[in-house]
Amino acid sequence: MSKAVWVPDQSLIESTRMYQWMKQLGFTDYEQFLQASVNDIAWFWREAEKALGIEWFRSYGQALDLSRGIKWPDWYVGGQINVVHNAVDKWAHNPATANRIALVWESDDGDVKRYTFSELSAWISRVAQGLRKQGIEKGDRISIYMPMIPETVVVLLAAAKIGAMFCPSFSGYGADAVAKRSDAATAKMLVTADGFLRRGKAVAMKEEADRAVTMSPTIEKVVVVRRLGREIPWTEGRDLDWAELEGGADQAVAQANITFQSEVMNSSDPLMLLYTSGTTGRPKGAVHTHTGFPLKAAFDAGFGMDLKQGETLFWVTDMGWMMGPFLVFGAFLNGATAVLYEGSPDYPQPDRLWKLVADHRVTHLGISPTLIRSLMKHGESWVKQHDISSLRAIGSTGEPWNPEPWMWLFEKVGNSRIPIINYSGGTEISGGILGNVLVKPIAPITFNSPLPGMDVQVYDENGQPIRNLVGELVIKQPWVGMTNGFWQEPQRYEESYWSRWPDTWVHGDWVILDEEGFWTITGRSDDTLNIAGKRVGPAEVESVLVGHEAVVEAGTIGVPDEIKGEAAVCFVALKPGVEATPDLQKELLDLIADKMGKALRPKALYFVAELPKTRNGKVLRRAMRAAYLNKEAGDLSSLENPDAVEAIRKLNQTV
Repeated sequence: MSKAVWVPDQSLIESTRMYQWMKQLGFTDYEQFLQASVNDIAWFWREAEKALGIEWFRSYGQALDLSRGIKWPDWYVGGQINVVHNAVDKWAHNPATANRIALVWESDDGDVKRYTFSELSAWISRVAQGLRKQGIEKGDRISIYMPMIPETVVVLLAAAKIGAMFCPSFSGYGADAVAKRSDAATAKMLVTADGFLRRGKAVAMKEEADRAVTMSPTIEKVVVVRRLGREIPWTEGRDLDWAELEGGADQAVAQANITFQSEVMNSSDPLMLLYTSGTTGRPKGAVHTHTGFPLKAAFDAGFGMDLKQGETLFWVTDMGWMMGPFLVFGAFLNGATAVLYEGSPDYPQPDRLWKLVADHRVTHLGISPTLIRSLMKHGESWVKQHDISSLRAIGSTGEPWNPEPWMWLFEKVGNSRIPIINYSGGTEISGGILGNVLVKPIAPITFNSPLPGMDVQVYDENGQPIRNLVGELVIKQPWVGMTNGFWQEPQRYEESYWSRWPDTWVHGDWVILDEEGFWTITGRSDDTLNIAGKRVGPAEVESVLVGHEAVVEAGTIGVPDEIKGEAAVCFVALKPGVEATPDLQKELLDLIADKMGKALRPKALYFVAELPKTRNGKVLRRAMRAAYLNKEAGDLSSLENPDAVEAIRKLNQTV
């Protein structure tokens, strides 16, 4: 059972947007409100858009139409809208908010730029006009291969403003991964930069973009932001300087700072394609609409995380990951400031993250457990150098926690005062399934509630609800933000999420719901080990290892075993200065046997320099397993450190 360590007092509970909204709807008990939110999901999401202050060009007639079944819901039927109006323009046109800061950008080398809602609106209008003049029309796809710079936010919103769809790719991808996404989307334009700074070094992008274009025959134009001003290859007639794109705007409009009229979009019109890595090597394109992803992201940020108008949200992410667009829409639709950071959170010193929080008076910070583990080894003295008193909440996503780093963050960074909002969902969700709402107590590494409007359950292998046992996380009804299928692959979408049990979304996470109502994700269900009939989440084994004073991080996979069917193999990265010895190896194996039982003692344990991870901190266990078993790993384009995979592949060759 989980024990709460953060307990809100009544005054804090009553100050939250969640409580005030519940009370307005006639509820004072959160559990009753949560149940009501899934008893009538059409009512709930109708009230949610009102609470977010969504402005429509034409009001919708019906909140939800399920005539095509729950796999294909139609939300806000008949409504007309454009997300850019709600994200930026309505704040820019209001004298009370026009001059509030909408976007803050800090570069790797410390340059800072700030833009008000008014300035951002005018900039988006200029770029939107420029896109139109370059032949981009409603429904066209624009591939975005950009670092975390202001132009990235502007171009995706400019695309949305004219009714085009944007498809962002991770800035660290190579040409092949960018090409796969651009080609799958049949993108007409690619927007990129000459490069960016990371850890003080220039990272080239234009050359990779050029290679991607050779594999993406539908791309007609390549727009280039001169972030670094470096010499780059140039293809006349195809390549276009960003300054020229902006210059394509009507000068009278640009000079007068008049907002370019947003395209009127139907509620269900596509806004963006977010591609997720697939095990087959073919990414899946989640389709998100103007009232899907933005409203879900805004709801989760505003009511799930209590982000208020005028506050500041900073998530350590990339625009190619779901949390990049979440940062943009979650902040802007709530009238809050978004902080964008180009570089690494521990450069040039381990205090960079905390300095960013202090300098920009961040109220809501988003991190990953892996990032905290990497900062934890430097100690809390780096945190104490900065005034982070502005911080009200810390969000966490990407992977399960281990107790030790969670408690370090809570006690040493947050002084046992700042709630950690564990948040888990996915690209196809548009935000969270489970979270930590601030009207309830929070326990280490767990979630205290499904997000309202999410009808969630834990099923056993027979599709029956269970408690206190590991089971499949499922969703029983649709929600605003649910992907509108996969781009041009409706059957693959249905097979991926709806094929196991009738009308039930199977998310692919193993979870435990305990008697006190706390939820714990133990790992992806395809990662889960079944050792001699005992189901074990890899995070459970990893938590034991990370609890040892010599270990920085650990990864666990399951491999075939003649006797047990499956056995655990562990990979461990040690703290600096710790020697990898056979004695330490035995000590760690014995520790797992002692903590988890002899039957779960791993088959092998290896010391590695690092684990294979994506840039947003997810440990890719399937990559570790494939490498160790010398099998094809599928799509590894999101890996930041492919050398770590090869190191594991070589390990088993010596066994």
